[in-house]
Amino acid sequence: MLAPRSIALVGASEREGSVGRLMVEVLQAGGFDGAVHAINPKYETVLGLPCVAGLADLPQAPDLAVLSVAAHRMEQTLADAIATGARSAVVFDPCFYEGDEAPLLLDRLKRLAREARFPVCGGNGMGFINYDTRAWISFQEPPFAKSGGIAMFCHSGSVFALMLNGARRYRFNMVVSQGQEIGATAADYIDYAVEQPTTRVIGLFLEAVRDPQGFVAALEKAQAHGVPVVINKIARTEQSAALAMTHSGAIAGSDSAFRALCDRYGVLVCDEIDTMMSTLQIMSQERRPGPGALGAATDSGGLREHLIDVADDMGVAFADLTPETTQALRETLAFGLEPVNPMDAAGPLTPDFTERLNESARILACDPNVAVMAHELFLDDHYCFYPESIDYLCTLPEITGKPHLLVSSLGSADTGISAERLEDAGIPLINGTRPMLAAVKNALAWRDHQERSYGSPGEADDALVTRWRDRLGAGAIDETEALAMLGAFGVPVVRSVVCETGEAAAKAAGEIGYPVVLKTAMPGIAHKSDVGGVKVGLADEAALVAAYDAMSDALGPRVAVAAMAPRGVEVALGMVRDPQFGPMVMVGAGGVLVELLDDRAFALAPFGVDHAHRLLDRLKIKRLLDGMRGAPPADLESLALAISRFSVMAAALGDDIAEMDINPVIAAPQGAVAVDALVVT
Repeated sequence: MLAPRSIALVGASEREGSVGRLMVEVLQAGGFDGAVHAINPKYETVLGLPCVAGLADLPQAPDLAVLSVAAHRMEQTLADAIATGARSAVVFDPCFYEGDEAPLLLDRLKRLAREARFPVCGGNGMGFINYDTRAWISFQEPPFAKSGGIAMFCHSGSVFALMLNGARRYRFNMVVSQGQEIGATAADYIDYAVEQPTTRVIGLFLEAVRDPQGFVAALEKAQAHGVPVVINKIARTEQSAALAMTHSGAIAGSDSAFRALCDRYGVLVCDEIDTMMSTLQIMSQERRPGPGALGAATDSGGLREHLIDVADDMGVAFADLTPETTQALRETLAFGLEPVNPMDAAGPLTPDFTERLNESARILACDPNVAVMAHELFLDDHYCFYPESIDYLCTLPEITGKPHLLVSSLGSADTGISAERLEDAGIPLINGTRPMLAAVKNALAWRDHQERSYGSPGEADDALVTRWRDRLGAGAIDETEALAMLGAFGVPVVRSVVCETGEAAAKAAGEIGYPVVLKTAMPGIAHKSDVGGVKVGLADEAALVAAYDAMSDALGPRVAVAAMAPRGVEVALGMVRDPQFGPMVMVGAGGVLVELLDDRAFALAPFGVDHAHRLLDRLKIKRLLDGMRGAPPADLESLALAISRFSVMAAALGDDIAEMDINPVIAAPQGAVAVDALVVT
């Protein structure tokens, strides 16, 4: 489809302004050198192309049939294309019409394509532009024709048009408007793009993942090939767990599993288009960031301070300079300018102004702690204050071996022509401080992901998994049994005994050892503390009996007696089974804070201890876990191991558990221990 040798344009026309004419003009503008036929019974030729009445009249079946016909004719036209041996199709039409009946046209077209294993781009799309093959299949002609290393796939036709019209500074090898994905999904496009030698980075404006297994496989392939994937995911705010029974289910929105998937494969997720495009600009360059952080040279003290402030807001660090770099800058910069990073390099307008500006930028960029270098110099399409410095900047990537970029703090700056010239030299020009910093942060995050060690999560014992699957399949399990299940999979748990009478509770407490905790174990009570169903610190039998009598009168006789956990930081673990990507683990602030604080991290199960540590590092309560105000630090190794083992259990039993909470896990200096557990089968 994307690299055809022969094309049939069904519905080709000479009528001015029609899609049928525009698609012919766009294909001709692209310079496609394969065989092309027009299909329309009204013409013998269309804009110089040979024209026949129908697909069956072609001398041979085309690789690609472009179907520019109305919705009510689309089903038969697609069936004809398949029957005559065409190998793929593009559909522009939205594929719905008044009076259609279920199954609707779009579903019928998808069934046709699926049964024939027939790739279809669209419907409700604008086709594609393949710069490598010169196959321009669209009714939107690209105003700029220079190609590059970005493979861009858009669920929105309008975004497709934005990409093409912004291509003066963005260089693509292909741009696709796949629309409703009748016969090919985002997974297929990623898989194809990874194998193209011109692809340096893949971008997606993504509305939905229609082939979850294929999507995961495509991301694995991109990671294996070292091709970054950058996604602007839209339609992410719907809360899919409004009726969830556990805290984990209530917290995990529709976007959490997708982001956890992206985190696993190093996919860079952007919340808006500008950040996505600036990230693609940087990642499409020949050079990628090495060790270190951001270096920046400006021509303004005020803009330098602005850059520092915004970078602090966004959590972007600047590289620490070596003493050698600092000394060299001190000897080069004009008097009064500080040899620091970020650097204001614009001194008095003396005859050696440009020489000092250029040399100081080179010295800073060559520091071994600088991974990527940003420059801010006054430049737009109407005026350049120091063209010699722009010329010198174009030589720096070759000198330093590092990625360089030019930034304008003014997002609306008119810099398209300037950006084109700099892009020719391998230097992105990015408008806006935040998009630039977000892109740098993403580039460094991708580098770090490539260097990560995930460690092996290990595997669950088959007999153990079978035993608990059978038990979960038999019906609901209570807290004590849930704790037993966790313990069986290697998660440390408190000892807990279910009792039906006060005498049994007293006996269990004596065996466990005072002080103890008493909890209701009556069926149907999910959150015990909300109804007075938890009593802690019962120091002796008298206190236990009194607590039991009150609890049994209020809630019922069935209780659990459990050992008191040590004092420590309360952490919550949870598991939700995502319908697309499977079991997902949540780690967050525990106890009563689980729903109060926006403090949680998600990961797809299973994962090893290394990734468990990374999840903990993302939490606000990490400072508590490390020890604050004289408090001893928690045993993070024990906690990370418990989280990893929980993820292994979640992966093994994910088909049998809908939701699960462990709240809290007490993270103490002497180890981590799960205190409470709720399972929804």
